Amino acid sequence: MATNHHDTGYKELFSHPEFVEQLIEGFAPSEIAALMDFSTLEQHNGHYITPLYEEKIEDVVWSVNATWEGITQRVYLYILLEFQSKVDLRMPLRMMHYVASFHDHLIKNGVTTAKKGFPPVFPIVLYNGNQPWTAAEDVYEMVSPKPPSFLRAFQPHLRYYLVEERSYSDEELAERNSPLSGVFGVENAKVGHEALQKAVDRMLASIRAHPQKERMDRIITAWFKRHLKWLGARVNVDELRSLMEDRDMLADNLESWAKREQAEGETRGMAISLRSLITLKFNGVPDWAEQRISAASNDQLKKWIENILTADSLEAVFND
Repeated sequence: MATNHHDTGYKELFSHPEFVEQLIEGFAPSEIAALMDFSTLEQHNGHYITPLYEEKIEDVVWSVNATWEGITQRVYLYILLEFQSKVDLRMPLRMMHYVASFHDHLIKNGVTTAKKGFPPVFPIVLYNGNQPWTAAEDVYEMVSPKPPSFLRAFQPHLRYYLVEERSYSDEELAERNSPLSGVFGVENAKVGHEALQKAVDRMLASIRAHPQKERMDRIITAWFKRHLKWLGARVNVDELRSLMEDRDMLADNLESWAKREQAEGETRGMAISLRSLITLKFNGVPDWAEQRISAASNDQLKKWIENILTADSLEAVFND
């Protein structure tokens, strides 16, 4: 899986136990979260080479004490960060190999033996792509055609739990009211500074409500600065030191960025229109004309568009 800003940013978030707890408590089945003692969370190395893909994957692995039927045992939370632009239909097969490689890692490092058996693993795929998730969630579903009943017991089975950010509405994220749900809301925010600002304000509210709000503020501010760079926001992120303290400054910067984007969009639109009109009337845009168009202001472009209606030559179009 290609490394990008999401992988880096989310790996940083999930290197903190609070965000692992928020992920399980807010987005995993409640009966699973109820078994876990999050004060016992322990992070593990999350890089394993799989025999199928021969790649270092971007994942996060934690273990936690879980108690059921009077027995307390370590359970491993295997979190795979999936931020590809297209859904990978091989995900069930990938996850089966990743978990098998992780089990092999535990044996090689003396955590367990083949005789003792493997500890339970809860595989999670965290996906924030724009396309709906369509991959199967159990490798058995990839077996086609469906085998007869006497063969079904011999087919592979491994199911992962999917957390698809785009499937949660703003209201559903607000109900969870955690810094992580605020992060998901910012990721899901539609284009436009107003939608982004609303999502940031919801995220800020969840940070302020957290018992360790200063720590949450530091962690999420670092993530958000990286997110702004990825968005291409022309905001001086070096000035942003705290989302809680610098909220007004950030709001002003986002509004200024939006206005610049709007003005530049209008300029691009007029330039495209002018090129089309010149091509229709004078059979193409020569280099000298292209250079003037590319360097022109809104007012100049508007004047030239007016000129083309009466101009009898290309030179006359650019006569100010």
